[in-house]
Formats: sequence, C-alpha cells, structure tokens
Amino acid sequence: FCLGQGNEALTLFAFSSENWNRPQDEVGALMKLFLRMLDSEVDELHRRGVRVAFIGDRAGFPEAIRERMARSEQLDLPGTRLTLTIAAGYGGRWDIAQACRQLAADVAAGRLRPEDIDEARVQSRLGLAGLPEPDLFIRTGGDVRISNFLLWQLAYTELWFTETLWPDLDDSVLLSALADFGARERRFGLTSAQVSGSLA
Repeated sequence: FCLGQGNEALTLFAFSSENWNRPQDEVGALMKLFLRMLDSEVDELHRRGVRVAFIGDRAGFPEAIRERMARSEQLDLPGTRLTLTIAAGYGGRWDIAQACRQLAADVAAGRLRPEDIDEARVQSRLGLAGLPEPDLFIRTGGDVRISNFLLWQLAYTELWFTETLWPDLDDSVLLSALADFGARERRFGLTSAQVSGSLA
C-alpha cells in the first residue's frame, strides 16, 4: 500500500522496550513470529525496492534474530523506493537517552563542546537519523496514546487513532487515515494566515 502511495518512509512499532515485561510465553511467541517474518518477508521486500532497517536495543533478542536483522540491513539494494524501519526493543525515552550518551562521550573525548549541542545534533544521533520526521502517526487497537514511540520525532506529526486491530489494518483503513490527514492544516507553530501566505 505504501509503495503504491509513493511513501518514501514507513516506521512500524514491532516490539517496545516495555514489551520485555510481558509474560514469558507471550514474549517467546512474539520472538518466533518475528523470526518467521524475517525469514519469509525480507527477500520479497527487497525485491520490491524496500530497504529494511531496525531501531532499538537489540541486546535482549536471541542471536538468531540479531543475525537476521544485521543481514537484512546489509543487503545491497539499488534503487530504494521505500525505507521500512522496524522499531524492535525500542522506546522513545531509550532513543533520546542513547543519543545523549553518544553526545556526552563526544564531549568527554574533546570532539564536541557542550555549547555546540543543539536540536540538530541530538536528532542526528536518534534512531531515525537521516530520515524525514513522520508526517502521520497511526495508532491501532483503540488506544489513544503514543506509548513511548518516537517521542522526539512526533513533535509535529499528525496523530490518527482507530479501533481497528493491527492484524486487521487494510487498505480501506489506511485510505481513511490518509484522507483525514489530507484535510488537516499543518502549521508547525505558525498561524493559519502565515501558512496560507496571507501575511507579509
């Protein structure tokens, strides 16, 4: 669907850092599902021009999954049409904290002055560095919260919520989300008059 719409970036929240606290049998089932997806879907995604990347702390994942993540990211893909980022072992707070740790290490090593740390430098160390900030956030399952997902990047993202469960998400739901998004005025802190250009 996203390829058909001409979307250049898609980020999916597959497994949060908090999900490790779920019952072990549920976590185990999710790991098996994740492994099966990596084995069955990645080649087809690459064939369609989709570059696969992962963000999050991989330390807790079984070695077999970590190996497949790395292999998926290393596949040579000329002519990328879409970057699919899968957030696994990910949390927005973790993302910001690891960016801060990297910057602190640069300061400690003398490669960076504290006064040179600005929003752009922080953003350059986040998981989605190099990709545009999301335009639209779609939350499935009836929950009306962002659940520690892309806390930094969602600052001016349009939010859209649906009762539809993630496995049932289909083209019609996505089209509804895009239609709603298309009708919104994105101001990024400006006034409507400024966005429309009616103010000098």
